[in-house]
Amino acid sequence: MIREETSLSASVQATTQAPSPEDARVRLVLRVLTAAAFVVILNETLMLNALPPLMAAFGVDAGAGQWLTTGFMLTMAVVIPMTGWLLKRLSIRSAFLLAMSVFIVGTATAAFAPTFSVLLVGRVIQASGTAVMMPLLMTTIMTMVPPERRGSVMGNLTLAISVAPAMGPPVSGLILQLAGWRWLFLLVLPIAAAMLVGGGRLLRGSEPGREARLDVPSALLTAIGFGGLVYGLSALGEGAPGPAGPGTSLTVGVIALAVFAWRQLRLARRDEALVFLDLRALRVTRYAVPLALMCLAFMALIGAMLLLPILLQEVRGFSTLASGLMLMPGGLAMGLLGPTVGRLYDRFGPRPLVVPGGIGLATGMTGMALLATQVPWWGLVGLHVLVSLSLAFIFTPCFTAGLGALPNRLYSHGSAMLGTGQQVAAAAGTALVVTVMETRAHQLGVGGLGEVEALSGGIGAGLVVATAITVGVLILALFVRASLPERADDPAERRDQGHDTAGGAGTAYPEPVA
Repeated sequence: MIREETSLSASVQATTQAPSPEDARVRLVLRVLTAAAFVVILNETLMLNALPPLMAAFGVDAGAGQWLTTGFMLTMAVVIPMTGWLLKRLSIRSAFLLAMSVFIVGTATAAFAPTFSVLLVGRVIQASGTAVMMPLLMTTIMTMVPPERRGSVMGNLTLAISVAPAMGPPVSGLILQLAGWRWLFLLVLPIAAAMLVGGGRLLRGSEPGREARLDVPSALLTAIGFGGLVYGLSALGEGAPGPAGPGTSLTVGVIALAVFAWRQLRLARRDEALVFLDLRALRVTRYAVPLALMCLAFMALIGAMLLLPILLQEVRGFSTLASGLMLMPGGLAMGLLGPTVGRLYDRFGPRPLVVPGGIGLATGMTGMALLATQVPWWGLVGLHVLVSLSLAFIFTPCFTAGLGALPNRLYSHGSAMLGTGQQVAAAAGTALVVTVMETRAHQLGVGGLGEVEALSGGIGAGLVVATAITVGVLILALFVRASLPERADDPAERRDQGHDTAGGAGTAYPEPVA
């Protein structure tokens, strides 16, 4: 990722020794990367509210339409692990230019797509560029910002990147109200192009990367493993027998991931330069628990957020603009609360924030599952705001505490695993809730209910599944712990956090009691 030998990292080291990260170079890099992340995240959330119109435009059902979101997330899950290798070989500027260029190509492909298949290909290309941005941004923060300031910086980052999801649904609703769906992509193109040119100029001077090797078998195993799991979940409702059935896909996915894990541990002992994802980070309990919690939270969140626009537009009869505006307050509330949560984290640590967040998330999701099809629109908005505020108390503390528990050499791997885990969980959650929705709606339709009533019952069943997942979030929240004080040169400290001191496979040591 960012190496100590570079001139940029020299300034970073000086900054991390200071009481606050005020170095102009550091602030410039973080601003550029955060702005780019804003652009790509805005594009991702534009699609959530646009799913019903796109399904109508291309004549596809929800099972096929959800792949515009699921395929995006699955692609990110496959590409994100490769960013560790990519960011070793390229400078920050080169990696940024590559990511934004790929994103622009995907956006243009989607904008002019003549068929649903081409639109899906455009989304996959977009995701390939998007996948580089968040690991680059997160690892840069963990490298450049001293531990005592990470909560505040992560909070400010949450403010910036949470405004994009908040603005995505109303912006897409307004665009779809006034113009066709292609403008969802055409309006993003000039913004992304401006970011490409501006970022390329501002990031000049970063040192080139160093030689690194990519383990191709590991890349193929992640694609097969994650793809098999997500496709298998999405096909459960169809129950297709034979080699293309969900059972076969799930089995192949599990086996591929098991082989992948075995290969990574073997490479870590034999040739660490080829390690794709250093799974030894999972031995650090203070990292593994927030990672699992974040994955479950994303699984429930994205699954529910995909169902809400369908509920509002297809069942409750709201327009795309109205449904987008109804989802806007929650996203804005989460973003505006981010800096405050960051400051509270610096003062109190993660657990006093994550536990109330888990309680609020489970409560809000339970309310949605029970009342979403009946409660007045303002009640649904209130439940969404409660869920969003609860997530603000979960995301920033888990990001900061989890990555902060790792030594410097594992930052890039830890960041990549966080990103990969979130995307796989979100894709799996989307596939699962859509499968449950369609299966239940079909059962109710066969039982004699009308189309709208059957769809309403199916959405309710999907929301129940998403709510059940939040129970795991609440349980894990009880075990989140603050990272230990960072003393990279202290071997005893590294052992206490479960790390070896020589960079090899080593032995995991138990953590001291907090």
